[in-house]
Amino acid sequence: MEGKVEQELGSQNHHHHNHPCVEISMEIHKVETPPKRSSLQKLKNRLKETFFPDDPLRQFKGQSAKQKWLLGFQYIFPILQWGPHYNLNLLKSDVVSGLTIASLAIPQGISYAKLANLPPIVGLYSSFVPPLVYAVLGSSKDLAVGPVSIASLLMGSMLRQEVSPAQDPLLFLQLAFTSTFFAGLFQASLGFLRLGFIIDFLSKATLIGFMAGAAIIVSLQQLKALLGITHFTKEMGLVPVMSSVFHNTKEWSWQTILMGFCFLVFLLVTRHISIKKPKLFWVSAGAPLLSVVVSTLFVFAFKAQRHGISVIGKLEQGLNPPSWNLLHFHGSHMGLVLKTGLITGIISLTEGIAVGRTFAALKNYQVDGNKEMIAIGVMNVVGSTTSCYITTGAFSRSAVNHNAGAKTAVSNIIMAVTVMVTLLFLMPLFQYTPNLVLGAIIVTAVIGLVDIPAAYQIWKVDKFDFVVMLCAFFGVIFISVQEGLALAVGISIFKMVLQMTRPKTVVLGNIPGTDIFRNRHQYKDAVPVPGFLILSIQAPINFANSNYLNDRILRWIQDYEEEEENIKMHSSLRFVVLDLAAVSAIDTNGVTFVQELRRVLEKKGVELVLVNPVGEVMEKLQKADGTHDLLQPNVLFLTVGEAVSSLFSSMKGVSSSHV
Repeated sequence: MEGKVEQELGSQNHHHHNHPCVEISMEIHKVETPPKRSSLQKLKNRLKETFFPDDPLRQFKGQSAKQKWLLGFQYIFPILQWGPHYNLNLLKSDVVSGLTIASLAIPQGISYAKLANLPPIVGLYSSFVPPLVYAVLGSSKDLAVGPVSIASLLMGSMLRQEVSPAQDPLLFLQLAFTSTFFAGLFQASLGFLRLGFIIDFLSKATLIGFMAGAAIIVSLQQLKALLGITHFTKEMGLVPVMSSVFHNTKEWSWQTILMGFCFLVFLLVTRHISIKKPKLFWVSAGAPLLSVVVSTLFVFAFKAQRHGISVIGKLEQGLNPPSWNLLHFHGSHMGLVLKTGLITGIISLTEGIAVGRTFAALKNYQVDGNKEMIAIGVMNVVGSTTSCYITTGAFSRSAVNHNAGAKTAVSNIIMAVTVMVTLLFLMPLFQYTPNLVLGAIIVTAVIGLVDIPAAYQIWKVDKFDFVVMLCAFFGVIFISVQEGLALAVGISIFKMVLQMTRPKTVVLGNIPGTDIFRNRHQYKDAVPVPGFLILSIQAPINFANSNYLNDRILRWIQDYEEEEENIKMHSSLRFVVLDLAAVSAIDTNGVTFVQELRRVLEKKGVELVLVNPVGEVMEKLQKADGTHDLLQPNVLFLTVGEAVSSLFSSMKGVSSSHV
């Protein structure tokens, strides 16, 4: 912008309150109206930005028909992208990482199935089919797929509200598979209909609080196994679990406590070693399997199951039986199944995509959110027909996979093959595995979900987010997992609504010696211009906030007039300048608000001046402005500096002609 700004401080102004008398000579630029577009074009653009922000069809432009088909198949099945370039070096890395995560997946699979009140074997079934499906459809190279603690806990606790897994195990299993089917259907349709922004409602603060709360709930559930209690509460909350633990002290078994404590300490120490030295990832990855082997041998050798140490018992051998005949699409439990599917689906999807994105960022590649949703969804739909319950990308397993040097999704295939061999030949070996080891494995796995440094960071940056996090945390611990989550999401949405309905308005002042206008609260040397009240509105103007803005602006005017009276200034208010640069959108209520404000100010003898309205706002104001009062050239400017310089000189001209 051309222009020089001379500021003469009028002697009398200087005398009173350091008001500058601004004299600016500069070129005035016209505010352009945006090019005309039909309503259809606008709608098309809006839909594209809503559903296709990543523009997935960009790669097809200018390709031959054959190439388009190939790209299409590669888009649907990412395995076709990296498969042709696969070589032996990559395979070596993938075999190592695949075997490493299998050694973790086998004990975790059995443990998490017990957490969901399902037969332990279902946990292994769920570590066999889903990884194979994901390897074909998934776009993450590091994600290791299988059952996860939080989704297992959610499914177990929600279904247990209506059906007892002890009294009616078959019905419980049917409901678990059906919930998984609906969860998968929901996840895949979110990706297919490109509605991924729905899971963005789980903010980082909500997730950190929720995960930490759930980790504590999951750990408390393990007290049953670690203390050897037989009559344990069916509730999930902190209070019922603790009262159950201390009411049943006579059931505590010292053998179980001693053995469980030893394994828990061993697992926590190995975890600590791997965190401190990521190169030693195999220490924490192999520890659970080693614990299972050692404890099983110990129980077998000393016949410890006769001395109060409870064991898993006999497990079936063989691969996943088909379970499509167990899916239940009618009857009285339909509502429960849909609700469970929806909630476990959203939570496991959020976890899977967050994990995928975390490792993609570390290795500098892109993960397509919508593709991931479809992959995880299809994986669960297929899983529900092959005796698997809900699965997703697990954080602990993916971290091990990443540290073990996984290069592609083949590590998932290697893991699945290892689990298959286990299912076919090694199941009888788990007969004497004590439950306390599974408890210790779960506690060690979920303790990583309590992220204290992240919580401290949130406290430092945003206190409101910290409150949201605490609500999620205490809600999960004291009320229940789903209600805690709902509470936190509710508060996050309330925060968004609050930001919409109470947008920020700030008073701008001139930085001396320049034509720059900035927030007077932030820039202490910015000074007011006599006769001008310059306001910046920093949000879209719509039905939710137009009344508030109206009241707030009238209050600014009152404040201005009081301030002028206090310092005995005689420059009464002549112009209210609204800087609309940050107003990205406006609706009919917003337009009415601008028109009404102009009328109210006119009665007071004050002129309303608009600065830099963006395309959409300008267009709507033009259409509504039948008399062309709002957008006359003398009340519409490109920058605040130009507005003030132009109006100030006209004001001077008027006042000098009156003398």
